[in-house]
Amino acid sequence: MTPLPVPGDDRAPSPVGLHRVLEPTGEAITLPQAAQRLDARPELWPDEVRIAVETLNLDAASYRQLALKHTSGGRVDGGAVRAEVLDIVRERGKMQNPVTGSGGMLIGTVDEVGPESPLGLSVGDRVATLVSLSLTPLAVTDGLEGWDGLSEQVPATGHAILFGRSIAATLPEDLDPHLALMVMDVCGAPALVERVVGEYAARGIAPTVAVLGGAGKSGSLSLAAARAAGAGRTIGVVPVERERAVLVASGLADAVVLADARSPLGLAAAVESAGGPADVTVVCVDVPGCEQPAILATAQGGTIIFFSMATNFAAAALGAEGLAADVRMLVGNGYVPGHAEEALRLVREVPALRALFEGRLAAETAGSDA
Repeated sequence: MTPLPVPGDDRAPSPVGLHRVLEPTGEAITLPQAAQRLDARPELWPDEVRIAVETLNLDAASYRQLALKHTSGGRVDGGAVRAEVLDIVRERGKMQNPVTGSGGMLIGTVDEVGPESPLGLSVGDRVATLVSLSLTPLAVTDGLEGWDGLSEQVPATGHAILFGRSIAATLPEDLDPHLALMVMDVCGAPALVERVVGEYAARGIAPTVAVLGGAGKSGSLSLAAARAAGAGRTIGVVPVERERAVLVASGLADAVVLADARSPLGLAAAVESAGGPADVTVVCVDVPGCEQPAILATAQGGTIIFFSMATNFAAAALGAEGLAADVRMLVGNGYVPGHAEEALRLVREVPALRALFEGRLAAETAGSDA
């Protein structure tokens, strides 16, 4: 087996991080996201950047899976969640949930910049990474001793490596960094929603937009983005009365309905009762089984944006075929140029949206301290 080159030697690194892949190797080598194990050593290749980690933000689908796995008697065993996250990072050299395949993102301070890095970062910059932890070399050195395992945001000490083709954004000075992290974690959703709704608006159509999981982070941002981009009607779909009350009070949606996003007839009926079917349906829920219900809730010729790591894309494609549904289905890949700036702008300019995020952050902090 050819040994991995030592950082600093004369082999040119790959801007997408192939030189950090430990497993598999040779002809079977994959990109870092699909790799089983990454090299998370702190030494840099010339185009890399090392980040001193402050906080990890586990994506919603990943944290939900871990919390449910370690729930007994209605209580989450935070210690078991913490131990599993540590095991994943230790074994894989990155934070990638082996069940969901997803990771999250982080905030930290730039510790060192390779001389050939194209990212425009400087030592001392406080940044949020805008690429998934599922492909980011990561080492944790404090045992996550400051985290109780009961929230998605994880205080941590360690380091992470960014490649030449990674993305990071400097944290804004006017927002709490943990609030900014919460927004940036899902900033791809509102940017893509704005693009899609804008396409309708450019044709003189003010579409009806339904957002499944409208009271969540990506869902609330998507509702705000849809309205700003020219939606004629916005419908928020939530599963429980508590979330319905929160979303109604925010005014982010023209209508809010209760429905299980996994129920084909129930979801379609709820959306129709609120003015549907939808021209654009945005799936932001972190549970499986929402593919066919979303299709039934969408008008013929409409668009569905799947922005959930719990989505089964084979089920979506085959479901549309089986239902004879003429719908365009888009995968929200988390990146649209300018996505972080757009999401932060929405939070700054829509008071109800900011209040919703601040309330969520306060609730998570209170739960973690309990």
